[in-house]
Amino acid sequence: MAHGHVAYGMRASYGLAHVTADTVAAWERGLASPTSAELTALAATLWCSPGDLMGAARTLREHRLAGGLAPEDVAREAGVEIQAYLRMEETDTWRGNERQSEALARILRLSVPDFVTVTGRAEPLAELLRSAVTTRWQGYVRPVTKLLPVPKRHVEDVLRQMHEDYQSRMARTLSWGGGAGSDASGEAGRDFLDRILEHFWALVRGGRA
Repeated sequence: MAHGHVAYGMRASYGLAHVTADTVAAWERGLASPTSAELTALAATLWCSPGDLMGAARTLREHRLAGGLAPEDVAREAGVEIQAYLRMEETDTWRGNERQSEALARILRLSVPDFVTVTGRAEPLAELLRSAVTTRWQGYVRPVTKLLPVPKRHVEDVLRQMHEDYQSRMARTLSWGGGAGSDASGEAGRDFLDRILEHFWALVRGGRA
């Protein structure tokens, strides 16, 4: 379909009189982004879902749009006032309590990593994990468990294994002695800490990073 055909379909079927061929072309080239209503109409005109037109969803709004949900639907199911929910979307900051967070994950069908990212907990989680592997991991089980819906026993197993992995990497490189071995030790440690969330999610899923 040409840009003009898409624009005509959106105007005729969905009353979006402002949409022109240039508008559609700008969306296609990434020069502008459609609103929620425009994205829904665009997807319907192209006989696909909103999620088919998006890349990997990263924000609360993008996950909602990918699911073809109205903000009112998400707010109602999560037990949040609509205006409060819209502010959370605008600021990319989820402020719901534990029950509301569980409802959000359910209605948006969020994986645990997506849930952590959408609720703004990725960086706090990464900081806790870095501290856990470099010090005593036992003291970080409860804080980590509070950030994500994963059983405490599983968090314990994952933190213990991550701590062992990190410490063994440091010990292997330090055993070479000084000089190049010290440099390798620092590099190995920095790489592990930089990729801390990758290691964590791999172990949570039952694999390795």
